[in-house]
Amino acid sequence: MQFNFKNTFLFWLVLLTWTSGFGQKRPIPGAAQKEAYFSLVKGKKVGLVAHKASRIQTPDSSHHLVDLLVSGKIALKKIYAPEHGFRGEADDGEKVANDMDPKTGLPILSLYGKQRKPSPEMLSGIDVMLFDLQDVGARFYTYLSTLHYVMEACAENDIPLIILDRPNPNAHYVDGPILDLKYKTFVGMHPVPIVYGMTIGEYAQMINGEGWLAEGQEVALTIIPVLNYTHDTPYKLPVRPSPNLPNAQAVALYPSLCLLEPTAVSIGRGTSHQFQVYGHPRFKNLDYSFIPQPNFGSKNPKLKGVLCFGVPLQTVKPPKRIELKWLLDAYSRMPKAIPFFLKSFTRIAGSPTLQKQLEMGWSEAEIRSSWKKDLDAFKKTRAMYLLYP
Repeated sequence: MQFNFKNTFLFWLVLLTWTSGFGQKRPIPGAAQKEAYFSLVKGKKVGLVAHKASRIQTPDSSHHLVDLLVSGKIALKKIYAPEHGFRGEADDGEKVANDMDPKTGLPILSLYGKQRKPSPEMLSGIDVMLFDLQDVGARFYTYLSTLHYVMEACAENDIPLIILDRPNPNAHYVDGPILDLKYKTFVGMHPVPIVYGMTIGEYAQMINGEGWLAEGQEVALTIIPVLNYTHDTPYKLPVRPSPNLPNAQAVALYPSLCLLEPTAVSIGRGTSHQFQVYGHPRFKNLDYSFIPQPNFGSKNPKLKGVLCFGVPLQTVKPPKRIELKWLLDAYSRMPKAIPFFLKSFTRIAGSPTLQKQLEMGWSEAEIRSSWKKDLDAFKKTRAMYLLYP
């Protein structure tokens, strides 16, 4: 399907970004451009999908998008919260209950509790939906699944969707195995690689254009693009997007180390170096050690209270591909008597293939080679939906 700009406003904004934005160093997310979207929601009843990282940062201040909308006299009616909740405090996989924002009195409706897709009742009284979640560019980061279900629900209920785009800190490369749709779950809903190299706005265009919504529906979609941005623009997140991604290093290593999450190995949950170490009590000949303990974002970490020997990655250079060497190293160090893979490994890898390749002793080069054909095809599809060079 060929991509077409249907929105003249979007076209000129993107053109402005390409022609005049490169002289400025600081990317400006969509949420910070209130003049670009206030006119689209003024006088309408507004819903907002947001979380703790939905903030507007300036050199001098930081404030939440909710505060900007309310102070701007926008009729914000409901807030919808993804995994980790509106305040970003819930553990990985922890159910989030409905709540109320004490500052504004607005209802906060959970999209990570009993329902992950907004029901017609949840959307009642909404004329237009704003979406502002900070993605990190990995297929298994569940904000993509929330995006899918919000798009689908808005399409079914004739509610236009406005995405306030944000930089993706892992948008500078595309890599990993493609999800086999036979293994579609909330941690992977679309046939994309682990790292897809797109902002959440570009990804939404792809969901629409590729017919991935139920019955091939399309939502009425407007993107407010990031200014002064390319896929190679370095971007350090000012606010952690989820509890266990505390800094830029964790965000950079997340796509690679998450392959160790559904194994017997710890990747640092319950320490101050989440997604920046890996280890196990039975690893041998390693000087580095750590002990996972309950902490913010991990109430009951894997291997809680057990001394683990492992590999520190806090100072390694951020990768420009999925680094399989850490997965291969951990697999080789684990005693054969201890099961390495957990049942959820297939969900994260996107199919049973990677586990079978490791068990058969495939080399890193052989594994990478098996991805090439599907990756090349995906890159052609991806190119039709890119908003940034």
